[in-house]
Amino acid sequence: MGWTRKDLLAMRDLDAPEILALIDTAAGLQEIASREIKKVPTLRGKTVVNLFYENSTRTRTSFEIAGKWLSADVINFSASGSSATKGESFIDTAKNIAAMSPDVVVVRHSSPGAAALLARDLPCSIVNAGDGAHEHPTQALLDLLTIREHKGGFEGLSVAIVGDIAHSRVARSNIHGMRKLGMTVTVAGPPTVIPPFIQEMGVKVAYRLEDAIRDVDVIMMLRLQHERMTNGLIPSLREYSRYWGLTLDKLRAQARPDVLIMHPGPVNRGIELSPEVADGPYSVILDQVAKGVAVRMGVLFLLAGSKGSERA
Repeated sequence: MGWTRKDLLAMRDLDAPEILALIDTAAGLQEIASREIKKVPTLRGKTVVNLFYENSTRTRTSFEIAGKWLSADVINFSASGSSATKGESFIDTAKNIAAMSPDVVVVRHSSPGAAALLARDLPCSIVNAGDGAHEHPTQALLDLLTIREHKGGFEGLSVAIVGDIAHSRVARSNIHGMRKLGMTVTVAGPPTVIPPFIQEMGVKVAYRLEDAIRDVDVIMMLRLQHERMTNGLIPSLREYSRYWGLTLDKLRAQARPDVLIMHPGPVNRGIELSPEVADGPYSVILDQVAKGVAVRMGVLFLLAGSKGSERA
């Protein structure tokens, strides 16, 4: 199918064919990474602005690399060095940037709905690179591409997402995408970080790590998002690690021999993942990072080259 959306805001908005179109496009662009000269003229003359109000390593860097490999002009915006420090509002900053006629604005912000606000008011394409605890669609897309390349498909696979579900935009985006592609999802963590209505998203809930990871195809570990937490949700990091940290012994006792271990990063070693698991043969964490560049190339290609006007 052709891509007709102006923006990429949330996995919740997409249907299965749209998700697969994004993944297929990214898969076709992966080979650029293996070239001696990593540059194609696909987006020559296009401008991409990375508008980041939260810290980022993988997402911001991969969007910059993706744009440059496609020959776009990439501008990186940092709130700390802008007029935002002088009191300029988020929407005024965005409108001023839009007045300079970029083709795509990639936005990360701590407020849920920030990307949708820009998509409503600005003529350029908007990509949500994470809006608070709401969604992070390109992370879910790279996770899905990683799973497909290792497992050969999606239908019937079982996934455990373990950790701070309540504050995780990655969990929400992945749940939407995985369920639409026929995967069974179990979320697990201490009751204090499991949203009360999470089962309405079509997932199972487990309150013991061992129950969550038993015989699943994929285990996705999440960090505790202290920056979004109130005090008292977790008694201590030591206790959390004892009950919810994934070690090699726990993995071998409960998981399938061909299980994939995933993590969106940053990894807090020794808390949610032991170093032996993070760096071991089950881990595809660095493969996820590599897939991130391909997925973001695919997103920029479809949006910057799209003639459609439908708003996501």
